[in-house]
Amino acid sequence: METIVPRADPVTNRHVWFFSVAILLAVSIAVKSDSEAAEDKASWRTGSRILFQGDSITDTHRGSESAPDAGLGHGYVYLVAARLSADQPGRRLVFGNRGVSGNTIHDLAMRWEADTIALRPEILSILIGINDTTAEMPFAEFETAYERLLEQTKAALPNVRFVLCEPFALLPAEPDGRENLWEADVRRRGRIVENLAKKYRAPFVRFQKVFDEARKTAPAAHWLYDGLHPTHAGHQLMADEWIRALSASDP
Repeated sequence: METIVPRADPVTNRHVWFFSVAILLAVSIAVKSDSEAAEDKASWRTGSRILFQGDSITDTHRGSESAPDAGLGHGYVYLVAARLSADQPGRRLVFGNRGVSGNTIHDLAMRWEADTIALRPEILSILIGINDTTAEMPFAEFETAYERLLEQTKAALPNVRFVLCEPFALLPAEPDGRENLWEADVRRRGRIVENLAKKYRAPFVRFQKVFDEARKTAPAAHWLYDGLHPTHAGHQLMADEWIRALSASDP
């Protein structure tokens, strides 16, 4: 696996994203996967840069180790990169992770120029919203700030393709049996993101729906250890759904 050597990051004092390109010399797969189906539809061009932005769920301690692929973290971003690189070695796809733990939509805006636009991705995946819930950010403010980032990105990178991801939570019900108030807040932010995905003709990755279904097969903690952050099993569900959503969308 080839990676770009990290350099100092003046904005977040972290390593600049690691680009991870896996080249397999001989791969033979009998049944087409979702990622191969996406290749047939030319969802991405050879050498495309795919950048993931978000908070701790995307971050997953990226760059905390010296391994060549440590810049991708150890969550769904890493799993997406591994699957697509193995299934589509000829594409030589380039993956980057710029998630930062604790970020809200306003935090993304503060580092957007250096951490997103300057990296010039062809495909930009965004997962944000949990920390906006804990910060009690008004919904209208969240939507306005989110759309401002999309507009800023389109102005600088007219051909960029967005992949907008649904924030999610699996939290215990309130004492009176009503839906957990934080979870209800997260779901409402998810609907905002879904509407933006429709407006910008972007794939919408339905993570909340995936975890709602998963909760029927195993306790919530099997998928999200604290109701918010995924376990290894949860990250695998996320990676599978991300690839499926992109495979099902028009290029």
